[in-house]
Amino acid sequence: MVRNGYGELQINNSIFSVLTIIKSWISAARLRTLPLSLSGIVLGSFLANAEGNFNFIILILAILTTIGFQVISNFANDYGDGVKGTDNQDRVGPMRALQSGEISPKQMLNAIIITGIITIIVAMFLIYVSFGKENIFYSVLFFLLGLGSIAAAVKYTMGKNAYGYSGFGDIFVFLFFGLLSVCGTYFLYVHSIDYTIFFPAISVGLLSAGVLNLNNMRDRESDAKSGKNTLVVKIGEEFAKHYHYYLLAAAFLFALLYVIIHYQSIWQFVFIFAFIPIFRHLYVVYNNKNAKKLDPELKKLALSTFLFAFLFGLGQIL
Repeated sequence: MVRNGYGELQINNSIFSVLTIIKSWISAARLRTLPLSLSGIVLGSFLANAEGNFNFIILILAILTTIGFQVISNFANDYGDGVKGTDNQDRVGPMRALQSGEISPKQMLNAIIITGIITIIVAMFLIYVSFGKENIFYSVLFFLLGLGSIAAAVKYTMGKNAYGYSGFGDIFVFLFFGLLSVCGTYFLYVHSIDYTIFFPAISVGLLSAGVLNLNNMRDRESDAKSGKNTLVVKIGEEFAKHYHYYLLAAAFLFALLYVIIHYQSIWQFVFIFAFIPIFRHLYVVYNNKNAKKLDPELKKLALSTFLFAFLFGLGQIL
C-alpha cells in the first residue's frame, strides 16, 4: 500500500510537471494576441467573398500560417527582451517566460526555429492551393513575403539591431498586420488587387499600431530604463497619447471612405458599432495617469479591432 501510494505520488508529480510545462509554453505563445493578428485574414477573406471569390481551404491555411507567424513573434519577443534584460522587475505587464525562468533561452530559441519551419511548410501549402503550378511568379513572391514576415517577427527584439528598440515597431506592425495581412489575403483568393482595398487594410494597420502604442505607453518607464527606445520613449507620454488618438480616428475615416466609395447597402455601416468601445477606450487613455491601468485596455482594443474586421467584412456581403 505504501509503495502504491508512493507510485501514485510520482505519477501525480509527473502529470503536474507536464501540465506546468504546457502552461508555460501556452503563456509564452500569448494566445490573447491571436485575435489581433487574425483580423486582417478575416477582413481580407470577407472582401474577397464579397466579389465572389472564396476558398475554405485557403482560409484555414491562411489562419494557421498567421497563427504561426504570431507565435514566432511572441516567442522571439520573449527571448529578445529576456536576454537583453528588458523584462525585469520594473515591467508593468504580466511576467514573461524567460523572465520567470520557466523556459530557458535555449529552449525558447529551439521553439522559434521549430515553429518557423512548421509555419513555412504550412505557408507553402497555402501558396500552392492559391496559385497552383501556373503562377510561379506569385508563388515565389508570397514565399519571399512569408520569409520576410518571419524575419520581421524575429528582428523586432532579437539581435543587436532589433528595430523594436529603435522606434520602428509601429511601422512594421502597420505594414504586416494591416497592408500585407488584408491585401495579401485578398490577393490569395482573387489574384488581383484594387487600390480601394488598401483603405480598410490601412484601418486594420492603424488599429494594430494603436495596440502596440498602448503596450509601449504601459511599459514606457521600464523600456526607457533598459534602453528600449520605442516611439513612446522617444516622443514622451503626452505626445504618445495624441498619436494614439490620431491612429484610431484615422482608422475610422479610412473605413468610412471605403464604404462611401463602394456604397450599396446601409449594412455596410455596421462596422461603426465596433468603434463604440474603441472611442470609449480613447476616453480612458485620455484620463489615464497610471500606466498599470492601461494593461486591461490592450485586450479591449485588440478584441475591438477583430470585431471591426468582422463587422466591416460582414457588411460587405449582407
